[in-house]
Amino acid sequence: MSIETPAAKPDDAGPQLALQFVYLKDCSFESPQGPRIGENWNPQINLDLNTTVSPIGDDVREVLLTVTVSAKQGEKTAFLVEVKQAGAFLMRNLSDDDVKRAISSVCPGVLFPYARAAVSNLVMQGGFPQFLLPPVNFEALYARSMADGQHATKN
Repeated sequence: MSIETPAAKPDDAGPQLALQFVYLKDCSFESPQGPRIGENWNPQINLDLNTTVSPIGDDVREVLLTVTVSAKQGEKTAFLVEVKQAGAFLMRNLSDDDVKRAISSVCPGVLFPYARAAVSNLVMQGGFPQFLLPPVNFEALYARSMADGQHATKN
């Protein structure tokens, strides 16, 4: 697969971060007991987020946001959803710090609404009540990870 990007122009020397396309790379839904939720549907929800990156072309990288949601009703797993939402992003003339910020904050922020919709659709198609993930502040998560990293290097 080759991705063509516009030829560089003299005024393109500045930093560029541009979304090329978004796609659902993988998803799964498991409901071991089926939607037997009973009258007191009050599940314990666990949300895990993970971001990875891999090169696609010279200046294009695939950013993959993995969203895993599990719901337990008491001791039983009601459902488990995993969505791998991907996007191809042009990253040209970015500093190393800007690339880290883009991969950890900007790109996941763009991909999350798509993943959120996919999770919601899968849960509803599984026979469960509507489920919407809360918004995620990836900028705050990135800032916290940077602060934790600086704190860890000082100790």
